[in-house]
Amino acid sequence: MLKVAIGCDHGGVELKEGIVALLGSMGLEIADMGTGDCCSTDGKPASVDYPDYGAKVARAVSAGEVDKGILVCGTGIGMSIVANKFPGVRAALCHDAFTARMSRMHNDANVLAIGGRVTGREVALDMVNIWLSTPFEGGRHQRRLDKISDIEKSSLSV
Repeated sequence: MLKVAIGCDHGGVELKEGIVALLGSMGLEIADMGTGDCCSTDGKPASVDYPDYGAKVARAVSAGEVDKGILVCGTGIGMSIVANKFPGVRAALCHDAFTARMSRMHNDANVLAIGGRVTGREVALDMVNIWLSTPFEGGRHQRRLDKISDIEKSSLSV
């Protein structure tokens, strides 16, 4: 069974809840790494730091504790930057079904980053479904991933 870690900051709480429901309906194992209980006194999510939650998910993917990760922040930019700091993580910031599909087919992305304030709920759920069901094509794309891996290894030794 596919195990998916999911995390968000205050800008992604609402969308993350919808994604968790989708993952559950697909019968996937979910590792919810927060945030969800960050409400302030006015009922809105209290501000939290996206690097904390992005790192939790990316660390789990990097360590092989989960198969894939999904991150949601206001724009998805910060989460994708954080996640790509971890060895073996290929986080893709996607905006629509096409970019979600290509991130899997050509880049074998293992983390999906979504902007909760810039992506509509239905578009985001469609992206997650497509991202999870699209296989990596391999072939010429594997050669490029191998180059990325080599760059990653050489930069870790600096």
